[in-house]
Amino acid sequence: MRGNHRDMSRLRAVTIAEGHSTAELIEIIDPGTGVPVGRVPMTDPAELDRKVRRANHIQPEWARTPVGERAGSLRSAAALLREHVRELAQCNHAETGRPPSEAEEGVLAGASTLEQYAELGPLHRGKSLQGDDDAIDLMVWEPRGVVVALTPWNDPVAVSCGLLGAAVVTGNAVIYKPSERAPHTGALLGELLARALPEAVLQTVQGDGTVGALLAARSDVDVVAHVGSTAAGRSIAASVAATGAKALLENGGNDALVVDAGVDPVWAAEQAALGAFANVGQICVAVERIFVHVEVAETFIAALAIEAKSLSPAPLVDRRHRAHVHAHVRDALDRGAEAIVGGAIPDGDGAHYPATVLTHCDPTMRVMREETFGPVAPVRVVDSFDQGLAEAAADEYGLAATVLTPSMANAQRAWRELPVGTVKINAVFGGAPGGAAHPHGASGSGYGYGPELLDEMSQTKAVHLRPAPR
Repeated sequence: MRGNHRDMSRLRAVTIAEGHSTAELIEIIDPGTGVPVGRVPMTDPAELDRKVRRANHIQPEWARTPVGERAGSLRSAAALLREHVRELAQCNHAETGRPPSEAEEGVLAGASTLEQYAELGPLHRGKSLQGDDDAIDLMVWEPRGVVVALTPWNDPVAVSCGLLGAAVVTGNAVIYKPSERAPHTGALLGELLARALPEAVLQTVQGDGTVGALLAARSDVDVVAHVGSTAAGRSIAASVAATGAKALLENGGNDALVVDAGVDPVWAAEQAALGAFANVGQICVAVERIFVHVEVAETFIAALAIEAKSLSPAPLVDRRHRAHVHAHVRDALDRGAEAIVGGAIPDGDGAHYPATVLTHCDPTMRVMREETFGPVAPVRVVDSFDQGLAEAAADEYGLAATVLTPSMANAQRAWRELPVGTVKINAVFGGAPGGAAHPHGASGSGYGYGPELLDEMSQTKAVHLRPAPR
């Protein structure tokens, strides 16, 4: 399969005959070279049904397993991830183009997350209630049952470990479907986790959105946890509304960066470049829109251009996604924006795209209204902090936002008024461990990380215990 590969669709369903059966295959192409990585068979509906039924069968036994033993299994899984960090990182790199060093960081973050939930699981306590003196009243946590985890490709190990670790330690059985854009990474991760757990507590399936839709529509699953696009999240929400399952959704984002007057514009540009261009812009909380105060705009834009020019074009996950990113850029240019850096598809194999800085942007452009998820920094100059804050807030998404300001009053206004789950002041990335947030609006619902994720994976039962009369 090696050699020149000009067809860069990269996710192609291929039907092959095996006796009297057929299998749908997902073909993966290295986005940096255009060379095929491999093919992964999609899980067919019959096998999907067997796995979900098996999960329902094994889950009560896993729920009865002492939580300390469940936590011990997570520690063993974390150790396996650390042992196979390079192998997982290489899979991630080959499938998505993520640099190996960053991919290794993602694997280690995933291992740390498993260890975190191994510590938090045994501490996930219920409550003793004050009732009648001759009775005992309790609120106790119980697992929900079978959790379907649908995870993304942009940080496939770290994000998956959060959902999987919290689900497993609280006593749920899990059906894990990694993204069809990172199936080899997901298969290896699922294999390593399953090795540390009793049989069938965690089962991996493969496929595209059709497989995810089949899982979400089942009446014998209890939670559908999804990190991915808003369109997929809304489809899942509609499905579980019919089945009664719980939807736990982190959908798309369109995160704003507001640059106030009085800040160092060169430092602000460095922050903006980090937020917009890290991992080629393929981060859930990447900077998607920039509102810069007119007083610092000229120097800020010049410094941001220098930052962008210092970066070589890097591969996006595939050419399909590159076409999406470039369509946003073309729409902006057609509507009057100017690309002072980048903005053109480079020659050669792969799915590379340059760091791009757009000026003269306005709220009607797709690059300002929708999630681009690429290395694009659209800049809008505003006359006041009030205008920047108001336009940043006028968006259907509500994942995160950043404000760079020397004013404590403006910082206070920002975190109070921005309708998002996470507000960062004077840093595009960062935060204390254990934090958790609710995404707002089109960005989803429910806690997706932190100790509160244990609550999402559990349900409470009130118990009133009174002695029988003698």
